[in-house]
Amino acid sequence: MNLNMWQRIQTVFLAVAAIALIVALVQPLWEARVGEEKIILTPFYLLQDNQYLYYPYALTAVLTVAGLTLTFLTIRRYDNRMVQMKLGLFNTLILTAVMGCIVIFVLQLNKQYPLAHNGIAMYFVFGAVVCNWLAVRFIRRDEKLVRDSDRLR
Repeated sequence: MNLNMWQRIQTVFLAVAAIALIVALVQPLWEARVGEEKIILTPFYLLQDNQYLYYPYALTAVLTVAGLTLTFLTIRRYDNRMVQMKLGLFNTLILTAVMGCIVIFVLQLNKQYPLAHNGIAMYFVFGAVVCNWLAVRFIRRDEKLVRDSDRLR
């Protein structure tokens, strides 16, 4: 890795997004307690009655890992801003799909268990979406700055 890439603010935002997605993969999205039983939704499964239900909840983990992979690819392409911008925009779409899955699953579970609360992973995914969006914004600003300076020559 080149030290110059860490001097750009978008690389820092992308690194924060990657860390947030890693944390979101290991933390619960939603929790409820029904008597003695604890029901937990993670990106990989729903734990209910000591049973792990993977389908359809694992879709959240698949999309999160795809977003994490795209974040790392975006960081690695610091030398080509146009490719970096396209990867960042596609990653925003993927991360928005992750948020959509989380919202759908949590709303379904809240209908069944009204005394539940959201886990911390949901907020980390939201933070990753915001950081990725900010990174794309700063990449676009850098590209505009370079194009404007080329026009002046």
